[in-house]
Amino acid sequence: MKAKKLKPVEISDICRYTFPGNLMYSPAGTYLAFQAARADKDGTGYHRDIWVIKDGVPVQMTASLNSTAVLWADEETLLIRRSTEDSQAGTTELYRLSMAGGEAEHWITLPFVLKTLKKLTDDVYAAVGVIDANDPDAYLDDEPARKKKLEEKKKDRDYTVVDEIPYWHNGADFTNKQRSALFRIDTAGGLKVKRLTGPYTNVMSVETDGMAVYYTSETHERKQSRMCDVHVYHADTGRTTVIYNKKDFSIQNLFIMDGHLYCLASDMKEYGLGQLPHIAQIRNRKIRLITKPDRSFGNHVTVDVILDGGKSSAVCGKQWISLITDDDHTAIWSFDGNMQHTVLFDEQGSIPFLDVCNDRIAFCRVTADHPAEIWEMNISGEAPHVLTHFNDDAVQDRYIALPHRLDFESCGEKLHGWVLLPQDYDPKKQYPGVLNVHGGPRGAYGEGFFHEMQVWASRGYIVFFTNIIGSDGRGDAFADVRGKYGTVDFQNLMDFTDEVLKAYPVDPVKVCAAGGSYGGFMMNWFAGHTDRFCALASQRSIASWISLTFMADIGPWFDPSECGVGMNDNLLSEESFAKLWQFSPLKYAEGAKTPMLFIHSDQDRRCPLPEGMQMMQALTVQDVETRLVIFHGENHELSRGGKPVHRMRRLQEITDWFDKHTA
Repeated sequence: MKAKKLKPVEISDICRYTFPGNLMYSPAGTYLAFQAARADKDGTGYHRDIWVIKDGVPVQMTASLNSTAVLWADEETLLIRRSTEDSQAGTTELYRLSMAGGEAEHWITLPFVLKTLKKLTDDVYAAVGVIDANDPDAYLDDEPARKKKLEEKKKDRDYTVVDEIPYWHNGADFTNKQRSALFRIDTAGGLKVKRLTGPYTNVMSVETDGMAVYYTSETHERKQSRMCDVHVYHADTGRTTVIYNKKDFSIQNLFIMDGHLYCLASDMKEYGLGQLPHIAQIRNRKIRLITKPDRSFGNHVTVDVILDGGKSSAVCGKQWISLITDDDHTAIWSFDGNMQHTVLFDEQGSIPFLDVCNDRIAFCRVTADHPAEIWEMNISGEAPHVLTHFNDDAVQDRYIALPHRLDFESCGEKLHGWVLLPQDYDPKKQYPGVLNVHGGPRGAYGEGFFHEMQVWASRGYIVFFTNIIGSDGRGDAFADVRGKYGTVDFQNLMDFTDEVLKAYPVDPVKVCAAGGSYGGFMMNWFAGHTDRFCALASQRSIASWISLTFMADIGPWFDPSECGVGMNDNLLSEESFAKLWQFSPLKYAEGAKTPMLFIHSDQDRRCPLPEGMQMMQALTVQDVETRLVIFHGENHELSRGGKPVHRMRRLQEITDWFDKHTA
């Protein structure tokens, strides 16, 4: 009997997926709350609803208004954020959602945009919110004053003034003089709000222990620092004291375990901005470096079916439980009081976020054949099982290409990649191929569902991808490509392509390549260094490290270092410029021949639009076939978090480009 023909994965299926986010257990673990996002009917945005799991059963709690989970007020009450037509710009509407059912009830309106909320007592909260350093006490304005300032801002809407760096940030546009301030929120007898940090101070990581609020921060008026201070605010006395202020570490992810304050700390001296941090203890105004696992904390295994984030680590009793990027997958490790680790979960796939309670760990997981779902297991790592089935229908009766691992050696390293095969694959036929290159460069591919690659496999392409030197998951030394861009990494990709063509019937004259961010850099590098591809798709790319250094939101800190310029070197020296230019694809664009599609977003502040424009013009003046598609209102996250209609148009553009040049 002939097997049933499965349906192809379509570009429009992006509108059929559900994207869970922001897992949070109630204090005693009775409930597990999260938000679930789906594309709006018109494809211009996403609608988020609150869901709660009790006794293993998911229940939808909201439906009418866009809602995101914020914090548990108590075991039976979840605080959520909602926006209505009456919501005022620059404020945050918080509601109380009872687990007993019924409509969410309005709780408070915060006079700033909320980023983080922590509960201290039933009536006292600590919050991180956005302020303008030029008007740091605007949150105290009454209604007439607020309206007057809004009218004044409307008069100046045609102007933007910048006088510091960074003055913009990807996903937030122009942020000149914006800061993240720490606030105290009192709700007994009416709402009272008090700013606790200075107007030029940025608050990052926040952790609480009883009435103590620990936070990392940096203060600047002209140029942001990468190094952090640590303070503690004592809510019972109203005093703030310094915990650490030597400004010699980048300090992230504060956490308290067994009464001790820990963090992730990096001095960035050996491997630059991307250097893996130590787990460290902060005590007596000193930092004690404890251990460095040589694996990345958090998840760096890239997929395109995650929309919202959540926690990458959490404390449970005397365990600190963290996501770890280990080679080509996301693992879950538990660290004890000596910061010795035990591996709790170590299977293939991508895990973007988790949460823990007394006896369980909940996590979001993307597997090779399935988009994101919520999973749960015992605190010891036993009995992992799936709790939700949001995306079962989206993949049912669809052809899902499973990854076939391919091992190879290149530049003295043992590497591996994967190959996705079309439905009804016949080794006696020839197929067009697509090489996909991840971003980062400290990103990583793994065996996780990747919508765009499934679309191409369904369209009859053999799709292949790999983790080259520079990728995450194998420690600092492996990931360090500073001053090597376009050398060993390029050779790895060429060697991998050779291995794929040896092992599978890919038509050598119908091989395409695509990549974004660092992958976009590599597409631009391909243009000037090889003619083996019949078509290239360069997304959110890099043409010149010189222009990027002085435009990108992380430019002065990240980009020169990647080209071998030292942290203390003069960025404007001829020597520095020579290094930046040496690794710029634009330098090698003369003689390029490969037809090239460019995808860029006009609000991308990480790899700004002029990078794609430069490369496109450099090829076009040589009569190379080019096409530049600019997405308005989108940023660096277009392929992962852009409007559904834009994500579909982007993928359609790339697919059409490949179809045209492999026909």
